[in-house]
Amino acid sequence: MRIAQVAPLYESCPPQLYGGTERVVSHLTEELVRQGHEVTLFASGDSITAAALEAPCRQALRLDPACRDPIFHHLILMNRVRLRASQFDIIHFHADFLHFPLFAADPRRILTTLHGRLDLPDLPALFREYAMMPLVSISDAQRTPVPWANWRGTVHHGLPDVYALGRGDGGYLAFIGRISPEKRPDRAIEIARRAGLPLTIAAKVDKVDRDYYKAEIEPLLKDPLIEFIGEISEDEKCAFLGDAMALLFPIDWPEPFGLVMIEAMANGTPVIAFRRGSVPEIVEPGITGFIVDSIDEAVAAIPAAKALDRRAIRRRALDRFSVERMARDYVGLYNEVLGRKPATRLSQVEDAD
Repeated sequence: MRIAQVAPLYESCPPQLYGGTERVVSHLTEELVRQGHEVTLFASGDSITAAALEAPCRQALRLDPACRDPIFHHLILMNRVRLRASQFDIIHFHADFLHFPLFAADPRRILTTLHGRLDLPDLPALFREYAMMPLVSISDAQRTPVPWANWRGTVHHGLPDVYALGRGDGGYLAFIGRISPEKRPDRAIEIARRAGLPLTIAAKVDKVDRDYYKAEIEPLLKDPLIEFIGEISEDEKCAFLGDAMALLFPIDWPEPFGLVMIEAMANGTPVIAFRRGSVPEIVEPGITGFIVDSIDEAVAAIPAAKALDRRAIRRRALDRFSVERMARDYVGLYNEVLGRKPATRLSQVEDAD
């Protein structure tokens, strides 16, 4: 199959540091190539891929000091895809909605995976206007605000088997991701304090969150139990997660997926997560971690999480969240959109287990 994968340009594929969507697009692209498909990846010029690379910009926009407004580069991206559209059997977009006006007249070879939150007040009007565009969710919970949209399936993210079983003997709890109000690093700090355990925070601070970091988080870093190490690379992430006794995921927003949860599990590290968004679809209580509703419950869950079988956690992650499964799910949806055969949704596969 001739497949175009269209990534956002904020990070490279794969990202050099933080980046969820671009990392998933990279995993999917490389697996589709491995399975024998002819794939073109539309992504930043510093991306590394076995697919053919079409680069609308020379490097990831977040790391490019010359970039002042990313929308201009994304408009170039969409035009590049439009000019080459006839060369592909299917065009798979991962960059939000900018392509809707360009492809609404003929959406028969278009599929759009939505990677962000969908509880924004203006989105229902957009989805009604472009009701012909086939959509994919990354969790069933993500669909909750717009269950009537043109959903073709839910595909949970998947990972290549490049993670190693960690021993969890680093003596610390881990928080990884972004310093932002919805990710609630303050909760992670409070959990660690109450448990009397070290917390290591590996996270980036975006411009939009700098005031929050300065006012709410930086003062908390004076506690000797708390260590802030900033952004880390993919190679560093594996060791960081593998050495942690548990990952804290104390979110306060409808998280569409939460890639770091399955990355931790792939290292055998249990996850202690708040019951929001996709968490109940990802974490299996007593098997891969625990789902909690308060800081007190999170503190109480730490000894039980440490006692879980890390090998069993890793096995479950490989069973449920492999890149091979993700690619199969998407190929099934490609065929469904093209009218070739019905697709099997992930939830149907899991119900049969």
